[in-house]
Amino acid sequence: MKLKLPMAASLMLLFAGCNNSSEVYRNWGVYKGDAESSAYSPLDQVNTGNVSQLAVAWTFNPNDAPEGSRGANSESNPIVINNIMYTTSARGRLYAIDAATGEQRWSFDPFNGERGGGVKRGVTYWEDGADKRILFTGGDGLFALDALTGEPVSTFGENGRVNLNVGMRGDPDKISVIPTSPGIVFEDLLILGTEVSELYGAEPGHVRAYNVRTGELAWTFHTVPQPGEVGYETWPANAWKYVGGANNWGGLSLDKNRGMVFFATGSPTYDYYGADRKGANLFGNSVVAVNARTGEYIWHFQTVHHDLWDYDLPAPPNLVTVEHDGKKIDAVAQTTKVGFLYVLDRETGEPLFPVEERPVPQSDIPGEESWPTQPFPLKPAPYARHLLTEDDLANYSPESHDSLLQVFRSLRYEGLFTPPSLQGTMQFPGSRGGSSWGGGAYDATSGLFYVKSNDSPELMRMKRVERESAVSNQSVYRQGETLYNTYCVSCHGRDRNGDELGNPSLVGLKSRMSETDVLNRIKHGGGKMPGFASVVNDRAKEQAILAYLFEKENSERPSRESRMMEEITSNQQAVNDTVVLDTFDRYLNLTAYGHFRDHKGRPGIKPPWGMLHAINLHTGEYAWSVPIGNNPELQTGPEETGEAGSAGPTVTAGGLVFIGSTMDRKFRAFDKATGEKLWEFDLPGVANANASTYQVNGKQYIAISVGGDEKNPAGSVMAFALPD
Repeated sequence: MKLKLPMAASLMLLFAGCNNSSEVYRNWGVYKGDAESSAYSPLDQVNTGNVSQLAVAWTFNPNDAPEGSRGANSESNPIVINNIMYTTSARGRLYAIDAATGEQRWSFDPFNGERGGGVKRGVTYWEDGADKRILFTGGDGLFALDALTGEPVSTFGENGRVNLNVGMRGDPDKISVIPTSPGIVFEDLLILGTEVSELYGAEPGHVRAYNVRTGELAWTFHTVPQPGEVGYETWPANAWKYVGGANNWGGLSLDKNRGMVFFATGSPTYDYYGADRKGANLFGNSVVAVNARTGEYIWHFQTVHHDLWDYDLPAPPNLVTVEHDGKKIDAVAQTTKVGFLYVLDRETGEPLFPVEERPVPQSDIPGEESWPTQPFPLKPAPYARHLLTEDDLANYSPESHDSLLQVFRSLRYEGLFTPPSLQGTMQFPGSRGGSSWGGGAYDATSGLFYVKSNDSPELMRMKRVERESAVSNQSVYRQGETLYNTYCVSCHGRDRNGDELGNPSLVGLKSRMSETDVLNRIKHGGGKMPGFASVVNDRAKEQAILAYLFEKENSERPSRESRMMEEITSNQQAVNDTVVLDTFDRYLNLTAYGHFRDHKGRPGIKPPWGMLHAINLHTGEYAWSVPIGNNPELQTGPEETGEAGSAGPTVTAGGLVFIGSTMDRKFRAFDKATGEKLWEFDLPGVANANASTYQVNGKQYIAISVGGDEKNPAGSVMAFALPD
């Protein structure tokens, strides 16, 4: 006979035992599986012998997309505390779900019914006895909720919310600090990175720790060092007052026993021109270790000096233990957009494999002082292609090949780290990687490290911006176009057709949405899109962007030199008044994130375009590499084309690597020892998220967030299991 308990009592029993950290980790209770970001599960019920029998166990549809939505990208990696799953939807709403059935327990809307949104890759759990909390971010707010009921914890911040804009450099009412990846808990601290603008005048990427009980700010680590701090001498004297970026947006890892937290940072701003930030620019593009209790600096390793390529370190460091020279060494493995894998001693930051500083091509843009060398690890070999030749160009037809060849020959290209130029530069690997925020997965039992790579070259073309005349004498329509080309073009494209990564087309927008709805979406965000209320901050700008999106005027396009100035102006309003930023010339990359493609939008290089790799961290050698994903229309032989994607793998004791991360809407399982594909499933949308695996009542589940489409714009969470 089974007793039926009230829901709250049942939940209390389910949470009993959560103080056992091994049980929490066994049930995927932390983003990327554990505090070490291993993306590894000890579960083996689903294994190489039976994975072919996997079937859908349940599907959860949040159904929270506003009317007229066309589908959104979801990047959430659900966590599970015993049998309750916590995940965010593509619109940034939080859901508690029965992990065995997919039944919703409760939900929370951080935007109070407004559209809201923005990328959210997961949430964080903390408990102390009966006090159990879910910590997550929505827009520029940090929330603490009762894990049992979803109610805000009134003693945290102001009625359960902390304003993340407070404590930064700029005016909290004029800036927008929006984390994309969840923080990590150490004792009573939530340690959190952030996402900021990537243009001139952006906020610096402070890493901060908040008291989990009260929401009070406990410590701040300045990734753009201030006077007296380590790294200050690697910048101009006043750079800390106006330079931004160098932010941790991919998540953090924790060595609880050592009391050390590890994070990886992105490039300083502006991404592609650094005359106002001459120097190596610590702690941009660095793996950093700090004291988890105090935020005090311990060590760093910089992977790109004076970044000019947007080569962010996009994922949390993996904490690994490897064998070198017969000794076991605790280490840190860091994936990169470049396709280098750095393996560093966890206590000192020293590389375990040799790293050479090699001369690289130098900038020819006036005022720029690019760094003369960059670090090249000798092992492991790069997991993304680094050299592009004319033989690598795609050849769909003579016309296509000739057009690609003409573009390629017109660009500056001298291999890896060819700097941006006025002539135009081929960037390979592009800023999408290498690998992206999905990062790697590590199996300590074999020493194998798994990572997905992209081969996607990009174009960079720099232009000097005439600041005074850039936005003067423009019509309302042209001012709107300038706003669009500043903020929107990298996602929605110059033709407004969107892209294959889930960014929707804006063509014909006036037939699908009202001006009010569009303005709300711009200000508050939605799906993958963050809010831009700090940019469209007056009536004139509202009218301008609406005039452009709703095609209210048929004016000629403004010169490219005039684009991207609105965000710069807006950002500068938040910069200290004593900074004379206008003394520097500005150059902008007017083709930022521009794919290298032929006239029909096909990839400009031969496949494979996406690969899955297994690397032995004991030896630095590859165990295997296989294409992942396929475009049948472009496939010319038996081998799949591979496809680009941002999500990463999950590895299990059952001998499997699970991964979505492809635009062909498939979820796959590979043999972790050989790379053989053992199972794949056709999904209703793109799974651009890392998978989670957990056990409830003796049954193993594998869950993954799936993006939306026109039929189900809100997307879903799907869980798979073996038949009973």
